[in-house]
Amino acid sequence: MDPTLEPLARSLREAPIVERDGYEYFVHGVTDGVPPVEPDVLRAVATAIGERVDLESVDKLVVPEAMGIHHGTALALEADLPLAVVRKREYGFPEEVAVHQETSYGEDELFLNGVDAGDRVLFVDDVLSSGGTIEAVCGALEAVEAEIVAVVTVLRRVDADHDVSREVTSLLDVRVEDGRVVIVD
Repeated sequence: MDPTLEPLARSLREAPIVERDGYEYFVHGVTDGVPPVEPDVLRAVATAIGERVDLESVDKLVVPEAMGIHHGTALALEADLPLAVVRKREYGFPEEVAVHQETSYGEDELFLNGVDAGDRVLFVDDVLSSGGTIEAVCGALEAVEAEIVAVVTVLRRVDADHDVSREVTSLLDVRVEDGRVVIVD
């Protein structure tokens, strides 16, 4: 494992597991904001993304509300890049793109603003479980003719069924086993 990610790995090993409609869901600051995310974890995430993606080729970061915001903010500050948040609220701007998101544990409407044709974007999210958020947001980015440089998730659930048609870079692969989070090498 990348030593940069040790603060994240250490905190994940202590994450509680809750069942949500038959889905074993781990509760962690990275994915839920509960408990609070420690600064060393946010720094580790931003540094690790910068090690995996050529940030010089990126014009803008794009993250979904809510759990991509803190990762995007940490990275935006480190890389000095603007941050666009795909919101759960409609604003009615002429260029707004509606995004229907379906995940392992629910569905929602999201709204993309602030990304233009030709923007070179990095999409960052907290966890890849079903792939629903990635597919929905990347579809919207393609609809506005943005160039998707890379898609990065902090975590990838290897024990979940993903339906993703694009390459996704994840910082750590995890699964839930015997009521705890296990980091997969």
